[in-house]
Amino acid sequence: MKLYITPGSAYARMARMVVLEKGLSGRVEVLLAKTRTPESPYYAVNPSGRVPYLVCDDGMGLEESALICAYLDELDGRPSLELRGWEARRLEALARSLLDGLSVWLRETLRPVAERSPGVIAHERERARRLTDVWETLMRSPLLEGPLNMVQITLACALGLEARIADFHPRDARPRLAAWLAAFSARPSFAATAPSAR
Repeated sequence: MKLYITPGSAYARMARMVVLEKGLSGRVEVLLAKTRTPESPYYAVNPSGRVPYLVCDDGMGLEESALICAYLDELDGRPSLELRGWEARRLEALARSLLDGLSVWLRETLRPVAERSPGVIAHERERARRLTDVWETLMRSPLLEGPLNMVQITLACALGLEARIADFHPRDARPRLAAWLAAFSARPSFAATAPSAR
C-alpha cells in the first residue's frame, strides 16, 4: 500500500501514527506528495490533491484521515483504536473540531502577508482558545487515560500544531492538558511523526 502525506499535515500525521502503532511499516510505503503546486504529478494519483491518501493493495484509493485510520486499524483483524459509544464519538468530534480550526489558522499564516485575513486568524485563534479551555476540563476522561485510541490521536495531532503556529500556546494556563500532552509526546509514534518546525 502507498500512503501519500506531507510532513506538516496533522491529518497525515494521524495516519502515520496508526501505521506505526499497528506495526504496518512493512506493508505501507509512506510517500511525500507535492500539493498546492500547479501540474503536480500527485494530482494524477489523487485529483483532489489532499493528504493523507491511501492507495490500497487492490488499487482502491481512500481519502480522509478518519477513514484511512479506521481502514488501517482493521487490517490485522484486531481493530483497537476506533471506540464505540457516543462519548467516544463526541470527544473525537470535539478533537476534530479543534484540528480543523487550527488547520485553517495555519493555512492562513502560510499565505503571503498581503493575502492573509486578520479576521480569519482572529476567529480561529479565539476558537482554539475556547476549545483548549474545554479540553482542560476533559483531561480526566477515561478515554484520555486508557489504551491508545482515535480520540487521543486526534487531540494530540491537533495540539501538536503548536510547533507550526507561532501564536498557538495550548499548554499556557492549562496544567492538566499540558501534563497530558507532555506524557503523550513521549510515545515513539508521536515523536517520529513530528511536523516541521515553524
